[in-house]
Amino acid sequence: MAGGPSGTAGGVSNASLVWAVIMSAFAAFGGILFGQVLSLYDTGTIGGAIQMDNWLETFGSYDPTHFLGPQTNGYYLRTENKSLVVSILSAGTFFGALLAFPMGDMVGRKYGITFSCVIFALGVGLQLDTHWATFVIGRVIAGLGVGLVSCLVPMYQSECSPKNIRGLIVGLYQLAITIGALLAAIVLNATKDKQSHAAWRIPIAVQFCWAFILGGGMLLLPESPRYLLYKDRVHDARRALGRLTNRPADSPEVDAECTEITLALEAERAVGNGSYADCFKNTDLRQGFRTWSAIMLQGWQQLTGINFVFYYGTSFFASAGIKNPFIITVIADVVNTCMTIVGIQLIDRVGRRRLLLIGAAGMMVCEYIVAIVGVTAGQTAADGSVNVTAQRVLIAFVCFYIAFFATSWGPVAWVITGEIFPLTIRAKGMSLAVASNWLWNFGIGYATPYLPNGVATAGLHVKVFFIWGSTCLGCLIFTWFFIPETKGLSLEQIDLLYKESTITGSEKYRKQMIAQNETHAHHEKHIESGDQSHEEMVDERVDHKV
Repeated sequence: MAGGPSGTAGGVSNASLVWAVIMSAFAAFGGILFGQVLSLYDTGTIGGAIQMDNWLETFGSYDPTHFLGPQTNGYYLRTENKSLVVSILSAGTFFGALLAFPMGDMVGRKYGITFSCVIFALGVGLQLDTHWATFVIGRVIAGLGVGLVSCLVPMYQSECSPKNIRGLIVGLYQLAITIGALLAAIVLNATKDKQSHAAWRIPIAVQFCWAFILGGGMLLLPESPRYLLYKDRVHDARRALGRLTNRPADSPEVDAECTEITLALEAERAVGNGSYADCFKNTDLRQGFRTWSAIMLQGWQQLTGINFVFYYGTSFFASAGIKNPFIITVIADVVNTCMTIVGIQLIDRVGRRRLLLIGAAGMMVCEYIVAIVGVTAGQTAADGSVNVTAQRVLIAFVCFYIAFFATSWGPVAWVITGEIFPLTIRAKGMSLAVASNWLWNFGIGYATPYLPNGVATAGLHVKVFFIWGSTCLGCLIFTWFFIPETKGLSLEQIDLLYKESTITGSEKYRKQMIAQNETHAHHEKHIESGDQSHEEMVDERVDHKV
């Protein structure tokens, strides 16, 4: 099974893979409406809500001499509270990601996702309250659900999607994130002028719909065949694989897929029992190297600075003197969504490693330009006037930066995390990697309000982009030495790549494996064709004699 239904020998027909694509893609659609996307829908919601009059009047402090903008009416949110309310969800997601291992291995990927929706819905309900403590607790509980799904969804997709489009399918998860952020921006822009609790309650309450769609929809999908074989439930695995490939459970193709998975699983079990300790052992499968690579990859994704734009974009653009920052945020979200659509189609064409390298370089250049232009020409003058041209340049290069992220580090980080681990440690390894993502997410979300501007902050303003540009340089260096090229390889072949190749030599080794597969498939097809020709010749001889 090549990272999902793929067939052996000649392979399963494209028509029979339609079901695998639809079913594994639905989890991403659920991610569109939930998962980490609802983390970003949720944080996108909070990022805009903290600028709303009614939200500030409900949860903020009153000081008529402390104006953060023309519509705060003297109410403002203290920096420490702003840090807490935005970042606390990420604290919940950190622990949710760690819980994804026992959840995914005990109840399965499918039911684990459904249960996560229930947890998230509970958190959403609590966030509708007008008491600060209840609101914050709701954020934490919602974070638990998001953390679980952000790990389980890519895992489910990687194990169920065909290898030749695995990058596209898992990349849909990132598309889900961008669409969720876009939906948040649109709903916020529609409700921001309401002078009642509805201004911020409506965007939060909308999330009930997404949890219901994902939680209910997953009950109709098959469980991951890899998980079922991992649990020695062979009969159930055959049925699940049959549904994914639209073939009978006792068909030769399904039997060949199950045999391939089982053999790989036995080889993995021979070098460890799949404990947390095994995640960091450097056997010939290099589990330790792979685990640390995934953990650092998720961390570097957060250090690109992307969440600065989506957490605090509204506040940042407003402080830069840009009129109607909500609209600018919507534009940024549209760019993010459109370029993610482009990016997920490039993953299986251009390759994972190459996209990460190009994306890191592009983001680094854009962020340095934003910082330089902002420092030299983008400051508000003493008389309150602003350089309109500089503002346009800032907005343009922020959008260029988002485009580079959306086509590379956004989707590719999730694709690699979902495919990098051996089956025996996949749930544990992914939980550690995703927990790393949310830990950095929490740290950045909490620290960021203290960086740009305001009372009791570092006062960096636009200079904060010098920091993000430098971290993108770190992303570039990390990718070169730690991330191999895995385009077009089955999950079993990725094990071989780590076992027998180097990181910088992975592209050459990958091409060799694919060439060997094509030669083997052609040979099998030739043999089958030869057997058919022989049978036809025998039939002709018999007919002739008769």
